[in-house]
Amino acid sequence: MKSTLYLILLFPLFLFSQNEIKGLIMEQNSKNQRIPLPGANVFWLNTTIGAMTSDDGSFKLPYDVAYKKLIISYIGFRTDTLLIETPKSIFHVLKASDDLGEVTISTRRKSTATSYLSSQNISTISSTELLKAACCNLSESFETNPSIDVNFTDAISGTKQIKMLGLTSPYILITTENIPSIRGASQAYGLSFIPGTWVESIQITKGAGSVVNGFESIAGQINAELVKPTTDNRVFVNAYGSLNGRTELNTHFNTQVSDKWSTGLYLHANNRSQKFDRNNDSFLDMPLAKQINIMNRWQYTNLQKGLISFLNVRYLKDKKQAGQLSFDPDTDRLSNTVWGSEINTRRFEVSGKFGYVNPDIPYQSLGLQIAYSDHEQASYFGLNEYDIRHKSMYSNLVYNSIISDSRHKIKTGLNATYDLYDELVNSQIYDRNERSVGGFFEYSFDDLDALNLTAGIRIDNHNLLGTFLTPRVHARYTPWEKSALRVSFGRGIRAANIFTENQKLFATSRQINVQSSGGAIYGLDPEIAWNYGVSFLQGFNIFGRKADLTIDFYRTDFENQVVVDYENPYEVNFYNLKGVSYANSFQAEFSLNLMSYLNLKTAYKFYDVKTQYISGKFKKPLTSQHRYFANLSYESYLEKGDGVWKFDATFNWLGKQRFSSTEISPQAYQLPTYSPSISTLNLQVTKVFSKAFEIYLGAENITNVTQNLPILSSENPFGSNFDTTFVYGPIFGSTFYSGLRFKLN
Repeated sequence: MKSTLYLILLFPLFLFSQNEIKGLIMEQNSKNQRIPLPGANVFWLNTTIGAMTSDDGSFKLPYDVAYKKLIISYIGFRTDTLLIETPKSIFHVLKASDDLGEVTISTRRKSTATSYLSSQNISTISSTELLKAACCNLSESFETNPSIDVNFTDAISGTKQIKMLGLTSPYILITTENIPSIRGASQAYGLSFIPGTWVESIQITKGAGSVVNGFESIAGQINAELVKPTTDNRVFVNAYGSLNGRTELNTHFNTQVSDKWSTGLYLHANNRSQKFDRNNDSFLDMPLAKQINIMNRWQYTNLQKGLISFLNVRYLKDKKQAGQLSFDPDTDRLSNTVWGSEINTRRFEVSGKFGYVNPDIPYQSLGLQIAYSDHEQASYFGLNEYDIRHKSMYSNLVYNSIISDSRHKIKTGLNATYDLYDELVNSQIYDRNERSVGGFFEYSFDDLDALNLTAGIRIDNHNLLGTFLTPRVHARYTPWEKSALRVSFGRGIRAANIFTENQKLFATSRQINVQSSGGAIYGLDPEIAWNYGVSFLQGFNIFGRKADLTIDFYRTDFENQVVVDYENPYEVNFYNLKGVSYANSFQAEFSLNLMSYLNLKTAYKFYDVKTQYISGKFKKPLTSQHRYFANLSYESYLEKGDGVWKFDATFNWLGKQRFSSTEISPQAYQLPTYSPSISTLNLQVTKVFSKAFEIYLGAENITNVTQNLPILSSENPFGSNFDTTFVYGPIFGSTFYSGLRFKLN
């Protein structure tokens, strides 16, 4: 009988002290396979002490000699009562209910949840939440999450950029199954290279992340867990089409090769071949695009020997064409007759994860992560050329154990990275090799009640950045029931890839200036920052309905930063910080279950992000100081055979955003100091006909809000005032889409 990755990796680690009980709750499917059961209710009889099982079916609860009976329940399954006389490991399989007239619903699992127990401030977005929007790729997976801001980087490429804690994605460590993936050459467009259907869940960590994952994280970490061949549908098809000319197809094919090997083939293709210019500025509102993306994923499971392994091989080819409607790349490429752009990307990558749990000493485990990628981009923007090739290798070895008992856990290990960059910026060549070797140690204390702490430190030697320390600390305290008070601080360091991270500058007529300070990369010093944070989570009931409130404040202070200065409308200047640069982020989020299957989530966010430029200390351009978010979701469970209706609405309001200065431009090309505030509304309706088939209809920006003059000097794109970077809101207007999903287990 087979199990899953989680059964192997997690269950052997479930040792406990006398104050805690842990376990796994499983279900048995039609193939007699035992698989994790997320969302099951586990609680002590006649108490308010309970928990829901996580995605891997795991749970943990405080234990006391007064507790005798453990209740396990889930809709559609028989409710079981276990007699617990001493603390012990729980491995229990719930059986499907045969008596349909006697079903008890205790609670429903939230599609987005923040842990009450973790020392880090981690929110998990489940696959259920991802289905609330079209979610065609990872950059579009955060439309219903208030912690992440999403906006277009410029007016021609159609690229979406994310922000967290007021900082853009280069300051966020973005990983795929905890292997760094969106970095270097893939920083600008890499989020669009991970299809949404491949994502099983997303973990968002605010503040300094774990030292295990490297030294580059500053604002936080976003980790995407991919679907597994053993738990994904045997066949999955998702077809999507929108009235902005975009079509998309995703297919998954999973099979069990032997009792230990399973494999999955994942195919993604999208296309936009229709031209639109709704604002009549002679430029495409959205680029023409084609992408083919293929991944083959292998999973090896050997429960008896404590082994688990994953191997992924992926190939991607992506083409984008932007610019004026009349642009023909065969005749107008790099000419000054018609302005156009092409961005052609080819990427190949191989990654593997190998885990071993000692069968004789189950709290000891060893994990190895390795990855190789070859990313090549050839592009031009009008008369500007930009090519980059980035070959990267990554390895990480992690050892887990305990000290004395399971309250004291340790992680230690070594990792190494190698990056080879070849860049062409117009006629200038920039080549470099980056090599780093580092070691880390992380200690975690959990008193199994009100307090846990994670403290880590790593030391790295980098051939261009030198030798440096990275300390990070996270703590969680529970002052009373259903609460979690967290504090954190940590340091991050990174080398700024100034051209690939700021490719929008090429779609302007600005002169590029790099003011060298003698540093090792582009003549600039590395970016170094400290992040400090405090967060409070409180769960409670309002008129018998569940609710929770989260309030957090984070501050990022830069010791050094590579400043990207657009304050002169004819130049973009890169230089090291001389003065102060900081980002303050405050967020208050409230969630309420209004009634059965009707949930409301609202949030208010305040940013204070300022940097010392040569011309003065200013707010960061195109960053709204105030933002309001609201999401309302409803599921209507009808009679058997009638299916399920799902409704979802998301409202976003963004306050005014500062434009970089245009004071010295001619009057016709001068912009006000601030943009107007904007608001958007997205809607989606899904009809689930059965477990195998569903269709969905949706609208993005249904109120048809658009930005005036997204491109400066669009009538003269080869003139000195041409600029596509002043984007604060939607360009295309309303977008209507539809799609279908088919699943076969």
